[in-house]
Amino acid sequence: MSAVYDSKLPPLDRDVRDKLTRVSTATLATRLFALGLRQQFLVGVSPLNPSLDGFVGEAFTMRFIPAREDIDTLDSLHQEDNLQWLGVESLSDGQVLVIDSRSDVSAASAGDMLVTRALHRGAAGVVTDGAFRDGHVLKTLPLPTYSRTVTATTRLTSFHVADLQVPIGCAGVAVYPGDILVGDRDGVIVVPRHLVERTAGEALEQEELEAWLHHRVHQGEPLLGGLYPPNEQTKKEYADWKAAQAPAASEHKETAH
Repeated sequence: MSAVYDSKLPPLDRDVRDKLTRVSTATLATRLFALGLRQQFLVGVSPLNPSLDGFVGEAFTMRFIPAREDIDTLDSLHQEDNLQWLGVESLSDGQVLVIDSRSDVSAASAGDMLVTRALHRGAAGVVTDGAFRDGHVLKTLPLPTYSRTVTATTRLTSFHVADLQVPIGCAGVAVYPGDILVGDRDGVIVVPRHLVERTAGEALEQEELEAWLHHRVHQGEPLLGGLYPPNEQTKKEYADWKAAQAPAASEHKETAH
């Protein structure tokens, strides 16, 4: 399937979104590797406010090119065709502003004004492979923001906003508009849109299995011998355990009603 941006993509299914909120970027990386995608994690991009759980959202992309002194001036911020302002004002509920800053941290990709506006536009998060400014403010906002670092230097010294909603590279990972980004306390991973439903289901299954395995490791069991990765016997033991939980869960649900 060609990974071409479709401007008429339907909203992300609520059930798929719910599954993605319950899995880690590490688990998603494993499931994507099983499908042949080796590196979808934005290496070096970290949350500015790690107290937030993270986010799930659809990519709204912004591409930077190097700044030029006769174009990127303080006066250019007032121009009606300021693409950075237009991009933020175009954000919809549940979208993630993903900025291709060419992995350059010499200047900020955005600051507190733009990020706060993104928050009130309904954004799920803001991500750059560069730097943000006003980090002390961004750390207080209830909007997940991810970057390589913080700087005070204005964007205009290094970057020109060249495009919106085009395929970009962020931290070396291809991001197409409409791809699904998942962020947690470790970082951000990109799930191609056409793989998201399958990946979400498989990741949740792996997450639940590994929670059960983690409990057994905490009980002192060794990994060798088929516990992890689980061999067929361990998988059968898990399936039996899970089946035994089903009646109890059903009874609890009926009691709640």
